[in-house]
Amino acid sequence: MLSLHHEARTPVHAVPAGVKLLLLFAVGTTVFFVRSPAVLGWALAAVCLCFATARIPWRTAVRQLLTVVPFTAVLVAVQLVLANGRTAALVGERILLLVMLANLVTLTTRTSAVIAAIEGLVRPLAPLGVRPERIGLVVAMTIRFIPVIKEQADQVRAAQRARGVERSAAFLTPLLIKTLRLADGLGEALDSRGLDPDEQPSARRRNRRQKAVAGPDT
Repeated sequence: MLSLHHEARTPVHAVPAGVKLLLLFAVGTTVFFVRSPAVLGWALAAVCLCFATARIPWRTAVRQLLTVVPFTAVLVAVQLVLANGRTAALVGERILLLVMLANLVTLTTRTSAVIAAIEGLVRPLAPLGVRPERIGLVVAMTIRFIPVIKEQADQVRAAQRARGVERSAAFLTPLLIKTLRLADGLGEALDSRGLDPDEQPSARRRNRRQKAVAGPDT
């Protein structure tokens, strides 16, 4: 399971996962209505203060942020050419703010707590046919398979290097095949455990009882 949680006892860690997710959603929505680079700058300073309060090592924080710096730099450069410096600053600050907030939530919240919080947030939608346990399962599987797919990609890359191929577009084909096989195996495993997406749990239990009463010959 992919987990970047940094264990510590701080006020930031103590905030419930559901509250963190709601705040992340609220800030992620509000930030696009802010038109002042200065306000976004103060927001970035507040997030940095939260990192310090959570006692996140600066190396960890910087490492998580470096993955989006090239992408952000390209977008800022494009905005400088097509628009102006103020717009470029807004774009860069928004991206950095959202990524830093998402990293802060990830680093200060256990994966199990995030999944439980998501299930709790969608539970009021259960009367509309939304099944919280299914949403939680999807989130858990997504988190689980990020490192799995990365491992598959590393294996394909290692096999290509062994054949003397360093960079090739053919890298995607074997990775896609391995990923599809993995998905098929997962689907069969879930189906064998009775996770039928079109069947309600009560109906599934009733069918199992009927099969048990009818015997193995039916």
